[in-house]
Amino acid sequence: MTPKGERLVVTVSTTIIAPLEKVWELFSNPIHIIHWNHASDDWQTSYAENDLRPGGAFLSRMEARDGSEGFDFSGRFTDVVPGKSIAYTLDDGRNVDILFRETAGRTLVMESFETEDLNSAELQRDGWQAILDNFRKYVEGYGRREMLHFETTIDNTPENIFRIMLGSESYSKWTKPFNQESRFTGSWEKGERILFLGTDADGKSSGMLCRIRENIPGKFLSIESLREVVDGKEVAGEGKSETWHGALENYTMKPVGSSTQLMIDTDVPAEFRDFVLQAWPGALKILKELCE
Repeated sequence: MTPKGERLVVTVSTTIIAPLEKVWELFSNPIHIIHWNHASDDWQTSYAENDLRPGGAFLSRMEARDGSEGFDFSGRFTDVVPGKSIAYTLDDGRNVDILFRETAGRTLVMESFETEDLNSAELQRDGWQAILDNFRKYVEGYGRREMLHFETTIDNTPENIFRIMLGSESYSKWTKPFNQESRFTGSWEKGERILFLGTDADGKSSGMLCRIRENIPGKFLSIESLREVVDGKEVAGEGKSETWHGALENYTMKPVGSSTQLMIDTDVPAEFRDFVLQAWPGALKILKELCE
């Protein structure tokens, strides 16, 4: 039994086949955190903030994928030594220490956390270990997809840009660099499915069935790819559907004076890298013109 006034400290760890620099980046960047920060496939982190400095705040919105429940995992960093260690205090007062150690191309990540009183220490250990194991899988599998970043500054408010960007008519205009017949059907509401369509080389209406993972108007939008659609039919199994399954496309907006910085971070399979690199700058140029 833990003495009154003291908390039990539990330690979990994993060894990742990746260099420390890569592990640190994927562990601390919010765009990556939302990919791996869940203990089971029926949960997700829909949104994350991470001001990685002593005194900086962090937040991960952890939710059941069906929207039935969720909570904010949040607190403030107490100590950060880049590439070596992170310490933070959760909003409920519990302390967490994380150590990073690289040896021969492998990186050990060790987390020690104070337990809470609602769940057993064993259950908490299993949950934290599952998340850390998920992180290991994400890092080691990261090379199969690359996260590409694009951004532009638009002379308009985040709220107006968000509205114009998602409007049916304007969406078809600014996404033409991806497909001349680009369009969508469905809802942008969080948790809803949406179908992005265009015309393929055979003249068939094809595209991708997706899910709106998060929608915070004027601030953040996350779209999750589910499966390919060809000639109006969903495609299951191997092929492009598997290549894109689970890929995220995230839109972040930040006010900069009277303008807005729009940032896109998108998971892209290696074989589509050149096409995406060519299409996105043109799409952002059109969107900027529509908004200004």
